[in-house]
Amino acid sequence: MTGDPDQDGPGQDTMAAHAGVVSESAHTALRADIRRLGSLLGDTLVQHGGDELLELVEQVRRLSRAAAKGMTDSATELDEVLARVDPGTATQLARAFTTFFLLANVAEQLHRSRELHDGEQDDQLTDLVRRLVEEVGGEALGEVLDRTELRPVFTAHPTEASRQSVLGILRRVAEVLDRGESDLRSQRRLGELIDLLWQTDEIRPGKPTVADETRSIAYYLERLGQATVPNVLEQLDIALEESGLRLSERARPIQLGCWVGGDRDGNPNVSPAVTMDALRLYADRALKIQTALLDQLVFELGVSTRIVGVSEGMRRSLASDRRQLPEVYDRYIRLNAEEPYRLKCSYILARLANTRERIAAGHEHRPGLDYLGSEEFVADLEVMDASLRGHLGARIAGGTLARALRVARAIGLHLAALDVREHAERHHAALDVLYQQAGENGYAELDPAGRTERLSAELLGRRPLTGRRELPDGEAADVLAVFETLRTAQRTFGETAAHTYIVSMAQGADDILAIAVLAREAGLLAVDGDDTWSDLDLVPLFETATELSKAGELLDSLLSDPGYRRLVKARGDLQEVMLGYSDSNKDAGITTSQWEIHKAQHQLRDIAAKHQVRVRLFHGRGGSVGRGGGPAAEAVAASPYGAVDARMKLTEQGEVISDKYSLPELAGHNLTILLAATLEATLLHQSSRVPAADLRRWNEAMVLISDAAQAAYRDFVGQPGLPEFFTSATPVDELGLLNVGSRPSKRPGSGQASLSGLRAIPWVFGWTQTRMVVPGWYGLGTGLAAAREAGLESTLKEMRDWAFFRNLLGNVEMTLAKTDLRIAAGYVSTLVDPTLQPLFDLVTAEHNCTLTEVLAVTGDNAPLARYPTLRRTLQVRAAYLEPLHHLQISLLARQRDTAEPDPDLQRALLLTINGIVAGLRNTG
Repeated sequence: MTGDPDQDGPGQDTMAAHAGVVSESAHTALRADIRRLGSLLGDTLVQHGGDELLELVEQVRRLSRAAAKGMTDSATELDEVLARVDPGTATQLARAFTTFFLLANVAEQLHRSRELHDGEQDDQLTDLVRRLVEEVGGEALGEVLDRTELRPVFTAHPTEASRQSVLGILRRVAEVLDRGESDLRSQRRLGELIDLLWQTDEIRPGKPTVADETRSIAYYLERLGQATVPNVLEQLDIALEESGLRLSERARPIQLGCWVGGDRDGNPNVSPAVTMDALRLYADRALKIQTALLDQLVFELGVSTRIVGVSEGMRRSLASDRRQLPEVYDRYIRLNAEEPYRLKCSYILARLANTRERIAAGHEHRPGLDYLGSEEFVADLEVMDASLRGHLGARIAGGTLARALRVARAIGLHLAALDVREHAERHHAALDVLYQQAGENGYAELDPAGRTERLSAELLGRRPLTGRRELPDGEAADVLAVFETLRTAQRTFGETAAHTYIVSMAQGADDILAIAVLAREAGLLAVDGDDTWSDLDLVPLFETATELSKAGELLDSLLSDPGYRRLVKARGDLQEVMLGYSDSNKDAGITTSQWEIHKAQHQLRDIAAKHQVRVRLFHGRGGSVGRGGGPAAEAVAASPYGAVDARMKLTEQGEVISDKYSLPELAGHNLTILLAATLEATLLHQSSRVPAADLRRWNEAMVLISDAAQAAYRDFVGQPGLPEFFTSATPVDELGLLNVGSRPSKRPGSGQASLSGLRAIPWVFGWTQTRMVVPGWYGLGTGLAAAREAGLESTLKEMRDWAFFRNLLGNVEMTLAKTDLRIAAGYVSTLVDPTLQPLFDLVTAEHNCTLTEVLAVTGDNAPLARYPTLRRTLQVRAAYLEPLHHLQISLLARQRDTAEPDPDLQRALLLTINGIVAGLRNTG
């Protein structure tokens, strides 16, 4: 099988850099590697299916290219060829095109990585620090860095279709290509890996368990904690040093977060026991990293007191160590009598080993003998650092010890902070049971205001709801067990390992006060005047457009509660709020979703200032534009002025994780641009970049655009028969058979043809598979047309200078470029009942409207015309996606006409889903 990506014109832009290589030299090298891999894949196809298979693949490819150019005879011939192939051959075809995409993707990742390594991105932090020092001064930058916290949060949301076995082979392909050798040895190795890829089943044999997902995500977290994070922090240190600055000991600018093992919302498989198992695994990986660094320090730090002295702090620390761990002193003093740093490292290693043993055995923390959390561990490293720097060893301290400190401060002994998430209604159901046991009925009948009043009084009171009463059974017991698990987790791994509790579908203050009361019952917080304390961050997640529109009102209500306000003060006057992109998009369409999230940030900023607290925004972004995807740094820059305040959390999920974090250079670049964007927004975007009068006019225009867009979108999703249209036209029902995640794709009790019961991920996934990509653009055209018809055409042109509007248009352009209604029409005409097919006319009409209106604003003649590199990439991919779409339509039609499921037919169909995912790259 051969492949030669098309080429035209150079182009440098952030959108293209987000999606692929940007230079002509990189494209040339990439094309050469893809041709090489394609040729070797052709050899594999001949080996496994004979010349006939390769000839069929090439025939399908040729006919598909012709069909894509509008040659109807070729399209007819292609459909006839595919209709004749048996399920086994269909499987081979699907695998051939899918494997090609997988190989092309890894080659592209490699060349993106090389380009970043060779380009100016290496100087990004240096240039940024220099510019920030010039504009705001070193003192202001240092103050912000002291509280900066960039935290990517890795989730297990089910959009990663590729198995870890497949991803592992692809990483080895990248390693061979990266060596740049073209000799017989590398050729043989690549051939071996491609054969191995072909002989590895892409479809998981069963649904992954949460434990499987935990191990998978731990792989990425470990690599990040081991190398990427300390590398980025070292670049930051160097950049600061060049400007005469240094990170303070308090600074923790990059940390890692995770949901895998803690996200209970809609996933019955996440039990308290599973949560503890996940925390143990993450801690084990962190201890492994720290132990390796300490072993290296033992090897290096042979500094002798015969030559230089040590600090008094170091002497006191060693004396304390000797009292607490005399067996370590007895074992190493003969070898390290005059080498205090090696002796100190031996004590630290002993505590790390004791910590690992304690966690495995489930024993209590023993102060001085092991570590609980990272504070004492970091303190042990800091005492060595201070001693070295005070005794002519600054350059020594700046080596491996500095790296060890960076790692210790970033990942501690827990690797990633595990967030717990649960649906609001489950907490109220548990409280109802507790109140009934206390002899107080009627909680379930209270409205939100009544629940707020009851819970506010409860929080300020001192009576226990559980006390000596028998604990409830059923779901209430499960909810209470989670809080007990968090308490146990903090006593086992330290508070930083699990200190965030997120409430899904939060709609009012009562939803957060409910978990405050439940957390109090577990001993995780107490409200008692000046003695108020809390070991948890309680986080509302505003998911729908309605909740987002009232975000400020809801936060104001919450912070106005006296008991809760004391809890926030106990947490350093910091309140975290999560913003949901997926459900708000599914609920109201992309335009209103993005606008309400933008306004919510504005509201939250003002309410936080009113109550003298800081807000940590947590952006629940997905991989696709319909779920908040797109270039993350541009999204940060598009936030309202003053909304970004040094702290930034955002989710990383699905196939985006492997795309961003599989290769070290890509992972480092992603963290670097996010950190840079956060610092820049915090220091340089605290006031509006445009005149207030202009911003008011633009806001008014966006209200008009959003209202019209939302009306169009809701009219579409409310059309009679749309659920049946969606499930017929798309392979959404087959998605569950892919075994991509442990969480069900539908909410409990939802019917097959119910959009309300369908989760946001399969909603986006299904539309994307058919190339309609409705969640990524539907409604914006109507909104823009309404503004133009209201006489705001010149205002729309001005709004291109508004980062928010520019980011919205750019992301919609991306989805318009990936939308192909010619292909979509094939799904509709073949698979949808004729009585429902007129719904496609609505899609076509809104698509044409959106395309026309967006181009009228941008002034271009095609989507992404300003991004020639990206357009070229998408056009090349489209040529190879074409046969997979035709094959998928044919297989869906055959499967739905078959009374009894055909396993071979089903397997071939699932492979086409995988292939389209690989070809489009951000589908969920």
